[in-house]
Amino acid sequence: MEYLNYVIYVLLFFFIVKRFIPVKGIKNISTTELKTELKDKNKQFVDVRTPAEFKGNNIRGFKNIPLHTLGKKATYELSTDKEVVVICQSGMRSQKASKVLKKLGFTNVTNVKGGMNTWR
Repeated sequence: MEYLNYVIYVLLFFFIVKRFIPVKGIKNISTTELKTELKDKNKQFVDVRTPAEFKGNNIRGFKNIPLHTLGKKATYELSTDKEVVVICQSGMRSQKASKVLKKLGFTNVTNVKGGMNTWR
């Protein structure tokens, strides 16, 4: 029985650590770096917050595609040939969105660390 407890703890630890390890092929940038990236017209900028959050405060040039609709909308609203820069409120949803985009075949995905919380 004690052996089973150790196995459960190890598996739980593994899943927690795996959740926070960045996915291979996803670049992470700060909001300071984002300011220079915004000038690049060959990039697609996506805000995965809810429409209400987006309406309250957003960055010009970003398109609002909420995380819960990203899987359906990404393939026809975004080009797989261009880099996709993803932001949310804190960086957690954008990290999830980046993983979704990678699974959908987007090869050049960038996550904005800290999200709108660190944007000034």
